[in-house]
Amino acid sequence: MKTPEDFIKIFTGNTIEILALRNKLLKQKIVPIIKDDSESARLAGFGMIAPGLQEVFVHKNELDAAIRIVESLK
Repeated sequence: MKTPEDFIKIFTGNTIEILALRNKLLKQKIVPIIKDDSESARLAGFGMIAPGLQEVFVHKNELDAAIRIVESLK
């Protein structure tokens, strides 16, 4: 069973950057987890200081391949 400790944050950025990264990861059969605190806060009725930033997490077994993909987008 996978636990939260099995996932590592590889990138933080805006929606456009996240979509580009997600698409590249999916092409390599890496399924990312995208965390959007501002959307969670909005749904709960709270505000956010820095809306629009999202975080991308991948399983630690896929970390090396994912980091190469992040570097290729820079």
